Amino acid sequence: MSDYTVKRFDEMAARRGGAFKLARHSLGVTSFGMQVLDLPRGAGEFYPNHDHSADGQEEVYVVLSGGGAIAIDGEEVALEPDMAVRVGPSSKRQLLPGDDGLRLLVLGGVPGKAYEVSSLSEPKPKDAA
Repeated sequence: MSDYTVKRFDEMAARRGGAFKLARHSLGVTSFGMQVLDLPRGAGEFYPNHDHSADGQEEVYVVLSGGGAIAIDGEEVALEPDMAVRVGPSSKRQLLPGDDGLRLLVLGGVPGKAYEVSSLSEPKPKDAA
């Protein structure tokens, strides 16, 4: 018997006015964290400067469309389609969408540990799609 889920991004549960598509939740993934972010130009406030020192999570950002930069420990790295950036737990990171906005697939997990679902990757009742 087949076991799969298919969803278009616009069918996924979302948060923050649709900017954070809860891909992990919407597809039923339980082994790693995953979101699709649609950030309009100048939307740095949607993705504040932060690190994951407390929980040990590393993240991979895969650029799907648009562009901009990611500030990692104060150094800006240009982002464009067809590239990926890995950021370790202790590095501060902030996404800086460019003029055309930025669509990314963000993957996360803690090296050597089983994945634990974060409440941030679950829809709030008013956000459920």
